[in-house]
Amino acid sequence: MGVKERRARQKKYLRQEILDAASELFVREGYENVSMRRIADKIEYSPTTIYIYFKDKADLLEQVCKETFARLVQRLTKIMEQPGEPVERLKRGLIAYIEFGLENPHHYRATFMMPIPDGLDHEKYHQADSPGMQAFSFLTRGLTDCIKAGKMHATNVELAAQTLWAGIHGITSLLITQNTFPWVGREKVIHSTVHTLVAGLVR
Repeated sequence: MGVKERRARQKKYLRQEILDAASELFVREGYENVSMRRIADKIEYSPTTIYIYFKDKADLLEQVCKETFARLVQRLTKIMEQPGEPVERLKRGLIAYIEFGLENPHHYRATFMMPIPDGLDHEKYHQADSPGMQAFSFLTRGLTDCIKAGKMHATNVELAAQTLWAGIHGITSLLITQNTFPWVGREKVIHSTVHTLVAGLVR
């Protein structure tokens, strides 16, 4: 590996380290209470280094959200491209969403469980081409495939998608924040939740 490639890789790793540290601190201490200096102290770099990658704290939070959504979309897209019965494919996608949140708890909480701070463009997060709405479109696409295959009632797809999201976000959030609760088994609860949510829509 040449010097140029090695430097590019180091920059990529440092950028990710900044994002990881920021998401953890935003969740643990609150967005308003975290400064760029606080993030720099955590990764043992100067604040100047962070400003090379991000213009300010708002930009940093936005990039945390964007990259989290992008990784989630990548995972869900692979599932949607798989052949097979559409209801089972939808279930696999719902389970993958929950597992993604559990594998990335700080990023998930920063993206899905924190209110959008004042000063950020709320509308931008809800535009059709935004990473968040691309992730949500997995649900509407999956439901549409099930309806076309005659496996589900022709229903209000947007309402059904929001209902599914509310359910899987709920169990993801609980498993992240209530890890000392005496669950009967994480996998059992995940599969039971997904089965119950989908069963309410299946013919």
